[in-house]
Amino acid sequence: MSVIQVGLVDTKGDLDPEFVSSVAQALNIQVTRDLPQFWNVTATVMYLPNAKKIPPGVWPVRLVPKLPPGEGGVHMDKHNQPYSLVIATPGDTTWSIDASHETIEMLVDPYGNRLQSSRAIAISGNGVKDVPGEFNYLVEACDPCEDNAFAYSISGIAVSDFITPHYYDPVVTPGTRYSFTGAIKGPRQMLKGGYISYVDLSTDEWKQILWVNPGPPVYNDLGPAQPGQSLRVWVDSKVSAIKKKAKRKPNKALMASCQKHRAKLEVIARQRATHFVA
Repeated sequence: MSVIQVGLVDTKGDLDPEFVSSVAQALNIQVTRDLPQFWNVTATVMYLPNAKKIPPGVWPVRLVPKLPPGEGGVHMDKHNQPYSLVIATPGDTTWSIDASHETIEMLVDPYGNRLQSSRAIAISGNGVKDVPGEFNYLVEACDPCEDNAFAYSISGIAVSDFITPHYYDPVVTPGTRYSFTGAIKGPRQMLKGGYISYVDLSTDEWKQILWVNPGPPVYNDLGPAQPGQSLRVWVDSKVSAIKKKAKRKPNKALMASCQKHRAKLEVIARQRATHFVA
């Protein structure tokens, strides 16, 4: 199996290069250690120091100050190869979660059209419940658990939780993980701050269940999919305005812990370097 190479690149050159490099290293651990435990993915992540040089075969995750209007994070270049856009600004380190999110989703479903059939669901209070029928779910590996509250740390870098293939199982089984961190406790569960996109096979209409605003989950009718366009690109364009209005709250406890961890690693790194000074 060939190895997919992902490159993290600062398009404006105004981010701390050491932090960008540290994020790339953490994402590399995530996609080589955590992701392959559940998804059939073989990939590496590297730091690309020059935005004007993208090596052949590398799928870039481009760090940008803002996204084009009405667009989400996933894109295709003119040769139909995937790349991602992630908003990153100087002085803010929370973008590492979004970079993790986009990297994982790009690797699990590079072309944004992967569907998985499973039991139908409906809103039930602050959550969802199984109902008769079948839906085809768009496999968006981080969306059901995308809120910052469910992120975790790798080497002092905050990264996104992600679902496992068992997320689409028919029923709960003991000892099964439905998301990497275990925050999702059963198939088709959605956590506060997340959403699920699916096509109702009885009507051939696309819908979402969103829990991105204060209050209980709500439905979002998307209508028929646009032909000739990646489903994930189309879905992201439909939900981007809603997500912007419901900006995620930072996970202050996690970010403070990550900052302390990185400070400790800085001390360790400087100490280790003295071992090799002639």
